[in-house]
Amino acid sequence: MKQSYSLGSLWRFSALGLLVAGLSACSGSGDTRDSGLTDQVARNPSVTPVTIDGAQDGTAVDPGSIEGRAPVDRVIYFDYDEAELRPEYLDIVAQHGRYLAQNTAGRVRLEGHTDERGTREYNIALGERRAKTIARMLQLQGVSSAQVRTVSYGEELPVDEGHNNAAWAKNRRVNIIYEGALQN
Repeated sequence: MKQSYSLGSLWRFSALGLLVAGLSACSGSGDTRDSGLTDQVARNPSVTPVTIDGAQDGTAVDPGSIEGRAPVDRVIYFDYDEAELRPEYLDIVAQHGRYLAQNTAGRVRLEGHTDERGTREYNIALGERRAKTIARMLQLQGVSSAQVRTVSYGEELPVDEGHNNAAWAKNRRVNIIYEGALQN
């Protein structure tokens, strides 16, 4: 398992990410290194997040609220047993970072999830590392630490109950949840 990024490498990664994000805006190709990641998930990473205490209950979101104006793609997927941000998600995280830096009343909860493999304790720790990776990337974009909180559910809230690579790929994620319908 690879170590988490140091702050210095995160700064370099952030600068690289901005370059990659700019280049990827011109490209339509996605990274399909994980054979379990289906084409549908690769094309549309905005799978409806499963939450315990979130507002993901189907109620309408006020389009004038901070949550309603936030970037739409709010799910970041990870490789097996990894907490490193994959390059194809740099632009999504950068969009949220820019948005939150400009809207300081906005608050997000980063929910870390894993697939079912591994012990419960290990998966809680891995989900937390994944959420903190996204939190650090947001902070590098100028987001205040007061705007971000992390929580790990480990394997407890799968999006897909299957026991195969395709299901596991959907479950290895961080959901970016905007808390409340705060007015700007």
